[in-house]
Amino acid sequence: MQEKKTDLVVLGGGPGGYSAAFRAADLGRKVTIIEKSSVLGGVCLNVGCIPSKTLLHLAEVIEEAEKLAPLGVSFGKPTFDLEKIRAHRDSVIHTLTSGLDSLCKARKIERIVGVGTFLSDTELMVVTDKEELKLTFEDLIIAVGSRSVQIPGIPYEDERIWDSTKALELTHIPKRLAIIGGGIIGLEVATMYHALGSKITIVEMMDSLIPPADRDLKQPLLKKLKKQYEAIYTSTKVEKVEAKKESLTLHLKGDNAPETIEADAVLVAVGRKANSDGIALENTTIKTNGRGWIEVDKKLRTNVSHVFAIGDVVGDPMLAHKSSHQGKVAAEVASGQASAFTPMGIPSVAYTSPEVAWVGLTETEAKEKGIAFKKGSFPWTANGRALSAVATDGVSKALYDEKTGRLLGAGICGKNAGELISEAVVALEMGAVSEDIALSIHPHPTLSETFAIAAELAEGTATDTLNR
Repeated sequence: MQEKKTDLVVLGGGPGGYSAAFRAADLGRKVTIIEKSSVLGGVCLNVGCIPSKTLLHLAEVIEEAEKLAPLGVSFGKPTFDLEKIRAHRDSVIHTLTSGLDSLCKARKIERIVGVGTFLSDTELMVVTDKEELKLTFEDLIIAVGSRSVQIPGIPYEDERIWDSTKALELTHIPKRLAIIGGGIIGLEVATMYHALGSKITIVEMMDSLIPPADRDLKQPLLKKLKKQYEAIYTSTKVEKVEAKKESLTLHLKGDNAPETIEADAVLVAVGRKANSDGIALENTTIKTNGRGWIEVDKKLRTNVSHVFAIGDVVGDPMLAHKSSHQGKVAAEVASGQASAFTPMGIPSVAYTSPEVAWVGLTETEAKEKGIAFKKGSFPWTANGRALSAVATDGVSKALYDEKTGRLLGAGICGKNAGELISEAVVALEMGAVSEDIALSIHPHPTLSETFAIAAELAEGTATDTLNR
């Protein structure tokens, strides 16, 4: 085994890992990044966020074309060349990964393609295709991400059983697609395959889809999906999946669900599990909690002072944009700078049709915590741009502290909600009050002005609708 001393090691090359490596290099550290794949970007860039959004764009265009038919603009029935679609998806991924390669080289970061596991609090063993290395490091940032959760009773060896990665491979379009899990990943895949012609059935254990989002916020989406999909079973458990030659049989348990349903493919999307169990933490004194999440403070430092952890391995929310910001903080702290990860809110987005996005305190959380608030909620049916774009399935809402008027949280459901929520993120971080947003002149007609009108409703100064 070859032995080598290093300065700062980043274990994992996803959005958090490469952000940490790049920031540390910019601060003068000599950085080594260890990633099992030959390309950077992790799950998000290669088999998650980016390929899914590429395919979701196609679904959006298909739906937009269908909406125009009653308005007098008709197109022929769409046909699908899966080979060309996959080639486009791959070209988008290649453009981004090659860009990361260039940035890595420009910063003179050492890259090792291999699997790293701990030997001690100061040593790693790295296994590559050619050799085994023993690395002694000064500082280390753990950024090894997560993987799809598997549940019992599923014949995972059957090629018709998918996780999100396999679903995004787009090998074929199943006639009937059953999705176990009604969270963001499940619904995004449902959106893609529905547009491509699959009949969709969703099975969710909780009493509603996208459980973390407020019910009134996601209502425009739920109302639409009930019309589009074959069936949606909530408060329902999949007890087992039986693989037959002609189809897959799902055995269900729920008050309003049938005993069995048939499908040609099944997506299992019931959450993700941190990869902290695959790096030999038992050889260290690094602490984890009962869920396998590595315990860190606001500086992303573990109980071992020179080891940091970021992203999915430190817990929810498991989002790429959280990871990248944490990566920068960890790199800065490790390099002696004053930095901490203390966001007022981390936005979540479901890239469905319509999109659902929220940040900060939800209405459900505020009520559970006994926080007094005033609320502004504006339906998109009264917005000129939404009407013009045939996009009235939407609502913009915001919660403000009853005494101070300060923004506590916001949610937007509708076309481009994932873009529109950014204004609420900035307002939350800057400590804006409802008057700040209401008095900020928004362009008209736009979808963005719905957020301003929600603030006016909280203030009681709205003119585009009746004040409550």
